[in-house]
Amino acid sequence: MADIGEPKVRGPEKPLKKGEAALIKTLIKHPMESGLRKSAEGEPIPAHYIETVTAEYGGATVAKATWSGAVSKNPFFSFYVKADKSGPVSVTWKDTKGQEWKEKVEIKVE
Repeated sequence: MADIGEPKVRGPEKPLKKGEAALIKTLIKHPMESGLRKSAEGEPIPAHYIETVTAEYGGATVAKATWSGAVSKNPFFSFYVKADKSGPVSVTWKDTKGQEWKEKVEIKVE
């Protein structure tokens, strides 16, 4: 499946003040097949979806989501982090076939 992966993570473009909330937006290309659909030929399409999304900032997990096949294709996920210091927010997606994608965005704190 060629149209899979390519994660994007976006955060604030301007420096933040210490303690300010930073909105992090993520998007990844993924078919998110539930295992309930059938092909045009009537064959079942196997389940293949992202199971977990984990975000880390400052050495700690700041967001974690556990998904099922009920999440739509090419899922978008956003969350806030309290900007305490400059550094990366790293996001990891893992799917039911053992594939893993990582992407990060830098937060700047003045």
